[in-house]
This record gives sequence, structure tokens and C-alpha cells, in this order.
Amino acid sequence: MNKLRSGVFCLFFLTGPVFSLAAGDAPVRPDVWTARNSVEFSAAHSPDSQVALQRMHVAAAAVERARVGYYPSVDISAQYGQTNNPMYSFGNILNQGEFTRDIDFNDPGRTDDLNVRAAVEYRFYNGGRDQASVAAAEAGLARSQMDQKTVHAQLAFQVVRSFQSMVQAMELLEARKASREAILASLAVAKARYDAGDLLKVDMLNLEVQESRASENLILAEHRLELSQKVFLNLLGLEKGVVVIDPQHDCEQQLPAARSYANRSELLSFAHAENAALARLQAARGGNLPTVDGFASYQYDQGFVLDGNGDSWMAGVKLNYRLFEGHKTSADVAGAQAGLATVRAQRKKVELSMDLEVKQADLNHRQAMQRLQVTKKMVEQAEESAHLSRTRFKEGVILSSDLIDVEMRLTDALVRQSVAKANIKVAMADLRRAMGLAQFESVTEVEVDK
Repeated sequence: MNKLRSGVFCLFFLTGPVFSLAAGDAPVRPDVWTARNSVEFSAAHSPDSQVALQRMHVAAAAVERARVGYYPSVDISAQYGQTNNPMYSFGNILNQGEFTRDIDFNDPGRTDDLNVRAAVEYRFYNGGRDQASVAAAEAGLARSQMDQKTVHAQLAFQVVRSFQSMVQAMELLEARKASREAILASLAVAKARYDAGDLLKVDMLNLEVQESRASENLILAEHRLELSQKVFLNLLGLEKGVVVIDPQHDCEQQLPAARSYANRSELLSFAHAENAALARLQAARGGNLPTVDGFASYQYDQGFVLDGNGDSWMAGVKLNYRLFEGHKTSADVAGAQAGLATVRAQRKKVELSMDLEVKQADLNHRQAMQRLQVTKKMVEQAEESAHLSRTRFKEGVILSSDLIDVEMRLTDALVRQSVAKANIKVAMADLRRAMGLAQFESVTEVEVDK
């Protein structure tokens, strides 16, 4: 626990060669982004991750505050004053050892005193409230660590999804380019046939309209890719920069064998929340118990008017028991019991929600796999149909409208295949998140001390 308070938490450490993060170092921005190093970079650089880290520091400070009761209170004070008040003057005379029998108690005269005092107080027992407060604070720190893992898990999933969105946008852009190039090639054939008197003008105009539509779709695809890159940079905590990605390298994720949410950090977070609620209930019940304090002090008095000095000490034990406080303790206990019941009810709700998330993620992954098989066959058929239709159009066998329909079906099939491939990656990432697993096995959390 001390290491948790004294250290700086390095959010993730990569066992591979992409980059490493030492204490106090800024994460190194790679030249080429992969799904893996994107997750690692976001864990160290994303604002969400930094907020979670600071919350953990706040929780660590709360533990230190709770442990104050384990230590004694030590005070040192000094003061100087003069007086002719009979009571205070007589006290100064006694403390400085200057008492004589001829002193007039009603008018002892003017005196001064330099008082230096050291005092120690220590609470031996307060009904277990100090221990309960420390236990609650430590449970809060442990919960903040689990909450940080939850933030990392959600962030990692969002980064993988954003990365796949860029991959999909790139493939869509390539499909739009290919579609436009195919239309331009067919339009060149149409113009040659039109000049030769072998094609109606309406057929050539249909292809020109289709070429304009393909150009518009190409512009939209370029804008979509640019937007997806901006979203990606924002997730990583970067304002701007050129995004170069490698969708093939170091991006494979393993399919979990079992389907369970037992590893979710939210479960451990609620376990720590329940421990904290139990500790607060114990602290509230401690209000019905007495407190025992020990105290000791030493003081030195020096006078300059009478030129006397003396020292003294005092030590003892104090027992205090509050007989009535307006039902404050019973109200505190009732509130703590309600808080504990609330945490347990929330945990049950979250468990039901996580079970549903796992089942939905598993269903989405199986659906994405099935869709990919269908779209693969769809693309093969569309490519073969487009090849035959382009040849037949060149030979003058089919109309331009038929060719346009075939080209549109090919583009649609390519887009569907791209969506299906991206959906598999996203569904895999979502399934791993729902099961509480890291997106990539080589990424582990470590702590780096200052």
C-alpha cells in the first residue's frame, strides 16, 4: 500500500519493442500506428487516463488523512507577557519560584513571564473509529484502482473501434476510387462507341451522371476518413498530426474460450465499495463507545521583572463517554446501513448488466463472422459479374444502365465486406472488454516508482 502512495502509476507497459514508458517520461508517439500501440499510447496519454490517475492520488491522500489517528499530536508553543492582575501575577511568581511570605496576595505587583511549553496527546481508544476510517479509505483506494482499470478497458475498446473505423474508411475510399476508375474506363468506351455511331447519347449521358455520382461518393469517403482520423487522435489525447496506420501488423486478438464476466474490474470495484461501506458502518457504531486519551506536557517559565525561573510537568489519562448527543449516533448507523444496502443492490444490478453485455457481445461476434462469409461470396460474384458486364458493354451487348447497376452492386458488395471485417474486430474487442480481458495479451499494468 505504501508503494501505491509513493509511486507514480505507469498505466501500461509494453513487453514488445514498440515503446516503453519510464517514470516521468512522456509516451513516445510512434511513426506508424497499429491497434496494439494505439491502445498502449492512449493508456498513458489520454485525458481520461490522466483523470483516473489523479483520482487514485486523491484516494491515496485520503488514506494518509485517515491514518492521522494512529499518531500522537505534538505541540510546542511560546509566549511572553506582562501583567499586574493579582491572579496572573501570583501564578507567575509561583511558576518562577519567587514566592516569599511577605507577598500581598491582593496586590502582588507587576510581573512578566516567558512561557515555553511542549505537549503530547494520544488517543488510545475511540471505539474502533480510527481503524474503521483507515479501512474505509484503503477500500476507497483499492476501488479507485479498479475504476482506473475500468477506464482503461473502456478506453482500449474505444481506441480499437476507432482504429477499425479508420481501416474501414480507408477500404471504403479504395472501393470508391475503384468504382470511379471503372466508370471512367466504361465512359471512355462509351465515347468511342458514340463517336462510331454505335451508342445512343442517352446511354453515354447515363454513364456521365454515374461518373459524377462516383466522384461525389469519393469526396464523401475522403471526408469520412479524415473525420475518423480526427476522432482517433482525440481518443489518444492528441490535437493534430498525420495518421499513418498499419492495419495488418500486430493486431490479432484471441477469442476467449469461456464466456464470463468474472474478470471485470467493476466487480472488484463493488467488492471494495462494500468493504468501505462496512467500515463506515463500524465507524458509526463506534459512536456508542467511550474514548480514552493520554496527555503529557512540560513547561518552562522565565521572568525578567523578578528574575526568576522554574519548570513543571503534567501527565495523565482521560476517559470520556457521551451519554446523550441527540440520537446522532443512531442516525449515523442508520445512514451507514442504508449505504451498505445500496452498494449491494447496485452490485446486483451491475452483475445483471454485465451478463447481458457478455451475451450481446458474443452474439454480435458470431453474427459478424456469418456476415463476413456471406459478403466474401457476394464480392466474388459481383466481381465476376462486373468483369463480364464490362466486356459485354464494350461489345455493345448490354445497355449502360445495366452496366451501372452491376458497378453499383460491386461497390455495395465491397463496402459490405469492409464493414463485416471491421465488425469482427470491433465485436472481438467488445467481447474481450465485456469479459474483463485486456485487448492484447502483452499489455500488462505495472507500477513505476519515482
